[in-house]
Amino acid sequence: MELDSLREAFDRVIEKRASSSAKAQEVIDQIVNEVEQAITKMQMMNTDSMGSADHSSVLAELKAKLNELAPLNQLEGCQKELNVALSKYLKLLEKSFSPDISKAYRNVDFEASTINSIIANHFYRQGLFDLGDSFVCECGESDGAHLKFQFQEMYSILEAMQVRNLQPALSWAAKNHDQLLQNGSMLELKLHQLQFVEILTKGSRDEALKYARTHLVPFASLHKAEIQKLMACLLWAHRLDQSPYAEFMSSTHWEKLAEELTHQFCGLLGQSSESPLGVAISAGFQGLPTLLKLTTVMAAKKQEWQAMKQLPVPIDIGPEFQYHSVFVCPVLREQSSDENPPMLMPCGHVVSKQSIMKLSKSSSRPFKCPYCPSEAVASQCKQLHF
Repeated sequence: MELDSLREAFDRVIEKRASSSAKAQEVIDQIVNEVEQAITKMQMMNTDSMGSADHSSVLAELKAKLNELAPLNQLEGCQKELNVALSKYLKLLEKSFSPDISKAYRNVDFEASTINSIIANHFYRQGLFDLGDSFVCECGESDGAHLKFQFQEMYSILEAMQVRNLQPALSWAAKNHDQLLQNGSMLELKLHQLQFVEILTKGSRDEALKYARTHLVPFASLHKAEIQKLMACLLWAHRLDQSPYAEFMSSTHWEKLAEELTHQFCGLLGQSSESPLGVAISAGFQGLPTLLKLTTVMAAKKQEWQAMKQLPVPIDIGPEFQYHSVFVCPVLREQSSDENPPMLMPCGHVVSKQSIMKLSKSSSRPFKCPYCPSEAVASQCKQLHF
């Protein structure tokens, strides 16, 4: 992807910048060292009541040493390499990004209220409540604030977790106990585990044992092994960091649990854990260079890409933006669509519907699977749904 080449060029600029800075500091240190030595010599001469002629000799010696160091020549090479890397990066930026992106998107009529609601929800989802309120006030769309209070609750829980206060999170998990279990999440147990470890490390062994009997016992039947490890931690009270169970104290548990809580909280609200607006913009940003290049090529051929149902080239936006399975027919090498869905043959191989029609010549006659000796008829093939 073009973004990869941009990152590499940017990394080279950073590398050359660091090298140039280090070299400059080295030269400065050398100059300072020579000057300090000259000053020391002149101060010693003053104490010995020697004449100013000797000062002149020291200064002449300093000048000779500085000329020998040739600081400008030393810095010139590094600076030149930095300028070359920076120049290449700027040219690559100009080549990769076009100021006019109007050719790379379709004109779609969106309702202003829908867009405003999406933007407001994005601000609230990011915890920018003041900004979201200002936006809602200015656009006059009160519907955009319907998730504000739920996200305020979520961020208050996350802020409490940052200071190792699990009570708000535990209260929320207990209130949504049944729904979390239906989702297959053990968030509540993990919260109790962290709370148990906190009590054991900062409180007393008796308090930790009492907490375990109250809150961990209900999970014992399904999570016996985990709870046994926690009970073994009681033997290492106040020195858990020196025990075989020191990993329970890792800060990564808090970070992962905060991520899981965010995911589950948004899921129970019927929302994705990531901002839809942020995902759409990020995905569009990655796909934009390819689309711009495509529009340029097709314009030269006097073709209009916006009239196509399917783009002639794949848009690689990375696995983090792939939320659904995509099937590409191994025979026609085309991506499946509603009109050309994937079909499962009796032998277990999958090809597109158009491939089956071509192989069977649009009749009921048997045809051979392109990947094994098995034969099938079109009526035996079943459509797959991903």
